[in-house]
Amino acid sequence: MGDYLSIDEVALSQGELYTFITNKKGKGKKGTLIASVKGTKSSDIIKVLEKIPLEQRNKVKEITLDMAKNMELAVKISFPKAYLVTDRFHVVKLAMESLQHIRIKQRWKELDKENKAIEQAKKQGIKYKPIVLSNGDTPKQLLARSRYIIAKKPNNLTENQKIRIDLLFKLYPELEKAYKHTLEFRSIYESTDQLKALERFNLWIEDTFEQKIETFYTTANTVKANFENILNFFINRNTNANAESFNAKIKLFRANLRGVSDTTFFLFRLHKLFA
Repeated sequence: MGDYLSIDEVALSQGELYTFITNKKGKGKKGTLIASVKGTKSSDIIKVLEKIPLEQRNKVKEITLDMAKNMELAVKISFPKAYLVTDRFHVVKLAMESLQHIRIKQRWKELDKENKAIEQAKKQGIKYKPIVLSNGDTPKQLLARSRYIIAKKPNNLTENQKIRIDLLFKLYPELEKAYKHTLEFRSIYESTDQLKALERFNLWIEDTFEQKIETFYTTANTVKANFENILNFFINRNTNANAESFNAKIKLFRANLRGVSDTTFFLFRLHKLFA
């Protein structure tokens, strides 16, 4: 079965979710799929996993997963000797979503401002002329086109992107503050020591509340609530990437078949290919 496992859910047909437990050593080939469970309920996952002898389950050292509490409960009961690792991608995604929330909020403000200006121009019987910035964007376009730019690190930006991000931060300093705060959070995962990472996470959380960056309060509180599993990442630095890759393979398989009409037969085929 392997010492290092992953657990994740995937939609097979019409949004119907299945939980897949996979072996990292399988590398998406034969010997990868350990179990497939209909639904995501803890009780259903436990019921299926308990069919595997306890002696085998006790050999499992580590399991990577997302922040779903139902999966955490199922894994804790089914693999009592394994420690859990919250996937790095899902933790960073929380901070990124907080940052994007500020950008979206500013964009809605610009849309409202533009609508009011258009209405005012109509009343005065003149043609509305939008504000055009030095790079040719209007403020609402600048915010819309910055979606992927603010997800990048500064050293990965192209020259055009650097011009756009400089304009963005000049107009919206709140966004620059949030961007730097997000970069600080992402840099914690470059730590190689668990204790150093714990110290940096605590400092980042303190800084969030001291600076009153309210959009990041949920991220800070979620990290605090999941500290143990998040810090376990720094033991072997394993992620849930192999599970996501396996899910992508299943989705491609499903697409090539033009969808899944017989789920039982589809699972049988997955079993023959990957179990």
